[in-house]
Amino acid sequence: MNVRRINDIDYILLPGTKRKTTDIVIERDGVLTVRPPEGFTPEQVDAVVHSKRMWIYKNLAEWRDLNAAAVVREWVNGESFLYLGRSYRLSLVTDQSADLKLNQGRFCLKRSLIDKGGENAAKTAFERFYKTKGEKRIKDRIAYYAPKAGVSPSGLKVKDMGYRWASCTKSNLLQFHWKCMMAPPKIIDYMVVHELCHIHHRNHTDLFWNEVDKVMPDYRERKQWLKKYGAGLDL
Repeated sequence: MNVRRINDIDYILLPGTKRKTTDIVIERDGVLTVRPPEGFTPEQVDAVVHSKRMWIYKNLAEWRDLNAAAVVREWVNGESFLYLGRSYRLSLVTDQSADLKLNQGRFCLKRSLIDKGGENAAKTAFERFYKTKGEKRIKDRIAYYAPKAGVSPSGLKVKDMGYRWASCTKSNLLQFHWKCMMAPPKIIDYMVVHELCHIHHRNHTDLFWNEVDKVMPDYRERKQWLKKYGAGLDL
């Protein structure tokens, strides 16, 4: 990972693309990523970041305000966990074979899992749950929206995406963070459409957003929801 610093701004320098403008994005967890045109030197990218510093300061401050309340877990009965935008209470149980089940409106987590493996084991159980559910749901939504976007992705992966919600690789493989499954269905749909449209345009220029708008005219509302509430989609 190529991390650079210009003045007091830290950013991740991504590989260049065949484009004319530099794409500056504040990612899911507040990390600043910069994708320049192909052939730009690191010093040229530094200069662009410096020229955009007031925009960066403003948007980072807004991100911090929106994401001030971090999720803190105690892994006790009654805690709330999100799935498809709905909140479900946690129940620690002793009489089930699976590590984690969503049963009768509650997340039922095997108590012995926490007793033996602690918080990490509990998080792993939830991560597996979201991945399994995500693979099916997102696959279905890709099948629904891909023809509308006029594209054919090469495949799907649901995994830990680090600071990103999702990505579209050069081979048109769509990848989604398992935390997407905490969001409401209409927000998951926005993420799907967003990545499908990156098959047309690998950037966030007007041409890209025009493609998104063709498929999902109310994308701005969904995009704003994710910006405002995204930090709450966490364990």
